[in-house]
Amino acid sequence: MYKLCFYVPDSHLEAVKTAVFVAGGGHIGNYDSCCWQVLGQGQFRPLEGSQPYLGRSGRIEVVAEWRVELVVADDRINECLAALKDAHPYETPAFDVWRLADLGD
Repeated sequence: MYKLCFYVPDSHLEAVKTAVFVAGGGHIGNYDSCCWQVLGQGQFRPLEGSQPYLGRSGRIEVVAEWRVELVVADDRINECLAALKDAHPYETPAFDVWRLADLGD
């Protein structure tokens, strides 16, 4: 099992979550579409040659972004990452993937 965390602007929050859920993320027991999310601020500076969804090259941008966390089964992680990248508006989406330990009952 993995934990996937990604950051996304409000304009694409539901679309990206839905894409990852359809790809198999967010399943816990007899539940699906499970996640945790919180609103925060992201910062970045597009460099020369980039094609930013938001902002201008060479200028620091601060934007409201959602941090979304969910679990993903081992056999679905590649599909979920592909879905995340495909649905996300950013040229290079920020995300983390952690391997979870099974500590038993």
